[in-house]
Amino acid sequence: MARFVDRQREFRELDEIQGERGAHLVIVYGRRRVGKTTLLLEWMKHTGLPCLYWVARRETPDACRQNLARALWQWAYPGEQNPEPPRFELWSQLFEQLARMLGDRPVILLFDEFPYALESDPAFASNLQAAWDHLLKEKPVTLILAGSHIGMMVEQLSYHAPLYGRITAQLPIDPLPFATLAEFLPNYPAAERVATYAVLGGVPAYLERFDDTQSLSANMRRHLFRRAGMFRSEPAVLISDLVRETRTYEAVLRAVATSNHTPAEIAAVTGLTSSNLPPYLTRLRDLGLIERRLPATIPPDQRRTTTRSRYHLRDPYLRFYFRFIEPNLDLVEQELTDVLWERIGDQFRAFVGLTAFEELCREWTLVQARAGRLPMRPELVGSHWSADAQVDVVAINWQERAILLGECKWGADPVDRAVVRELIEKAPQVAPGPEWRIHYAYFARAGFTDAARAEAETVGAILVDLARLDGDLRVALSA
Repeated sequence: MARFVDRQREFRELDEIQGERGAHLVIVYGRRRVGKTTLLLEWMKHTGLPCLYWVARRETPDACRQNLARALWQWAYPGEQNPEPPRFELWSQLFEQLARMLGDRPVILLFDEFPYALESDPAFASNLQAAWDHLLKEKPVTLILAGSHIGMMVEQLSYHAPLYGRITAQLPIDPLPFATLAEFLPNYPAAERVATYAVLGGVPAYLERFDDTQSLSANMRRHLFRRAGMFRSEPAVLISDLVRETRTYEAVLRAVATSNHTPAEIAAVTGLTSSNLPPYLTRLRDLGLIERRLPATIPPDQRRTTTRSRYHLRDPYLRFYFRFIEPNLDLVEQELTDVLWERIGDQFRAFVGLTAFEELCREWTLVQARAGRLPMRPELVGSHWSADAQVDVVAINWQERAILLGECKWGADPVDRAVVRELIEKAPQVAPGPEWRIHYAYFARAGFTDAARAEAETVGAILVDLARLDGDLRVALSA
């Protein structure tokens, strides 16, 4: 059974949309298994309004039309067992009947897996547009079109799409934040939840599979190292659900996942030319699978033209799969799970530190910035890299000429004085100018030695251990 966790922000946004007078045509989209349907069904119950739910399938146009008619009849005649509607030969006839049955009362309609309806009948969108213009837009109706094919959903907003200009709101559904893992896995300590987040991210359907009475390694062996099952096929299904030419896109994702972050590195690994690669990177960014990062220290007027970009996978499970599972499929096929875990274990701690922990430290910094709890007011939170220095967390304000530099350590031992000094000593290489005010923050899984705390106090540095980071993020979620 699907669990409903968090989503207060999405509830508020949907309430605001539905609370405005008039008709609403809303696009809701997000990657597979992120919980769109669960969210929307829970929200519809929360409104107390009459709600019609229909989920499209890949089928013939006639079958698609009759399935919508059947959902309409079941909604309109709830006391009858399997009410059978008449056959509708045209979409226009069905939408006219839908409008008559809705009447003038406030109603919410949810058309789920909308891209499947478009695949079944390309004329569906234009017929829906005509129905909206002539039958529905004057009624107190909220029509929600939901789907996982992000590209097809976003295309409905484009100039050439039949529904262009009719859509009154769009709502992307993102994976859940790290703080919600405490509800999915209450028996896990913070360190194990961070490691789980590095593997699964905030995808509810993934998190529901893990049993927090077993260790993370046991869960990974049981679910991720299997020859069959959801996790084995998930990358191919996820990618094929978003793009048609999967081979090249998979090659680009694989390259980025295996530490090839610059366009030149990605092109070299994939065999693509420098002129052929950009469209693939752009498409993957539009679909939310990768992100383009720039050093936070690049001035605002140079950020559009700089060539110092790096690409990273946004989806944690794809990042983990291409990094650890795919290169070891021979071990998966032979069910040599102990050997596979030993091979992964040598690199897993560094993987968690470089991915989830650093990202959560930047998230903590952003949360504190929003609450006004930093010694400066950041305009941007990110990181820094150059030939001279790399800094895990950077918060910067160009107008005030103030910068915060942060170091993240996921090691099992407390941070010592040398780590504190190292960041202080390289700060002049990172700050944009000698007149800038520099602040410091240190993030450590295992805390700090007394010598490190004393050294940090000399520069007024912020010290954040894992317990504080976890607690502050959970407080921010509930605020």
